[in-house]
Amino acid sequence: MLNQHKILRVLQLITYLQSKPYKSIDQLSQFLTTTERTVYRYLDLLRECGFDLHKDSSQRYFIEKGEVEGIQFTNEEAQFLKQLVLSTGSKSKLKDSVLSKIYTGSELSMVASHLINVKNGKIVERLTRAMINKEQVQLKKYQSINTETISDRVVEPFGFTENYQTVMAYEPASEKNKTYNIDRIGSVEYLNQKFQNESKHEQQVMDVFGFAYNGQKHPVKLEMTMKEYLLLKAQYPLIAPFVKYETEKDKYVLEVEVNDLRVLVGFKIH
Repeated sequence: MLNQHKILRVLQLITYLQSKPYKSIDQLSQFLTTTERTVYRYLDLLRECGFDLHKDSSQRYFIEKGEVEGIQFTNEEAQFLKQLVLSTGSKSKLKDSVLSKIYTGSELSMVASHLINVKNGKIVERLTRAMINKEQVQLKKYQSINTETISDRVVEPFGFTENYQTVMAYEPASEKNKTYNIDRIGSVEYLNQKFQNESKHEQQVMDVFGFAYNGQKHPVKLEMTMKEYLLLKAQYPLIAPFVKYETEKDKYVLEVEVNDLRVLVGFKIH
């Protein structure tokens, strides 16, 4: 979890340095809520990752936004980034390459923007701290699509799903493990109450379409034309390992278990 928090801070720092006005060490220290010594370590890390840090005559730091325009992620880098954000901050040249390209020209650029969004960034940070301290929180004004309501939810957060799109948490009121969309959380409030149900926490395994398990699995066998397959894969790249091309039929066949069939409405499922 500490690695996740550090990576999040690096992502936020990149965008902060790309925005005007330029930033002094004191401003960076306040932004990161850390010491000036630690700020210098973050700046050194950005240089190692390939960013060209500049200083003006007043010793204020900045990164030129246009310096990395036109760079594209390779498929290998995109996959590595997913693992990096969710698991480890280990040193490697591939990691540095990914970080230096994170805001440009890839299907994952929207994920970086999602993390840097001021509201969402604060929400992820507060949830991360609650997980580290094993404390309950209240999700304020959560907008539920299922119930079409806006309400406050007391939960015990214990993990994020891929790309920080949702948080996994146990809800004592319903006695269920659920996933909550980060975008639909108004804010996060600490309750100064330790976890009461840690033994009941269960990781939510998302399917290839991003749906959490809701009590029922649906086996899917779907035949697609090349166009249908490419369009579906463009939106849901995780289906790729479960698709095989059948030469005799000239069809792409998806065979996988999913938690929800909503995405496949309109397709003929065998």
